[in-house]
Formats: sequence, structure tokens, C-alpha cells
Amino acid sequence: MLIVVCYDVADDQRRARVSNELENFGTRVQYSVFECYLDESELQELSERLAGIIQEQEDRLGYYLLCPKDAQDMFAEGRYVSSRDPDYHVI
Repeated sequence: MLIVVCYDVADDQRRARVSNELENFGTRVQYSVFECYLDESELQELSERLAGIIQEQEDRLGYYLLCPKDAQDMFAEGRYVSSRDPDYHVI
């Protein structure tokens, strides 16, 4: 399933760690927004990894799960680079 992950992390070092972790799971489509094609176990692993990085009192992290129909109906304008579901995942 397509999962859009966005974040607002207050600390530069934590922000870099979150970004690096997300790069292992998906494609950056904006500075703090990633598109990830994950199954439930991969989503659980990502969520656990990111929860270990962020500070809940200072940072925000959002996961938007899109069903296949909604992912297919997505559209964008401008210089948007769409990700696609890869044939394999490297973690």
C-alpha cells in the first residue's frame, strides 16, 4: 500500500536521522514528505524505528495510508516527481 509520511522535527540531528531512515523505505517527494510502498510489517518496522528517534513533545510525524484506488487517483502539479511501487525493497 502507498503510505505518505510527513514530518516536522525540531532538532537538526533528529531531523537528519528521520530523513535517513525514511530514505531506506521510500522516495522523498518534498523536503519533509516521503512516499513509501510498504506492507503492514514494513510499516510497523518503520513506525518503530521513527518512534525511537523523535521526541513526542517537540516533533510531529504523520502517516497517511492510501488504498490502491486512492493512490491511483492521486494527482499533482508543478515539478512533482511521482514514486512508484518498486519490485523489491532494500532495507
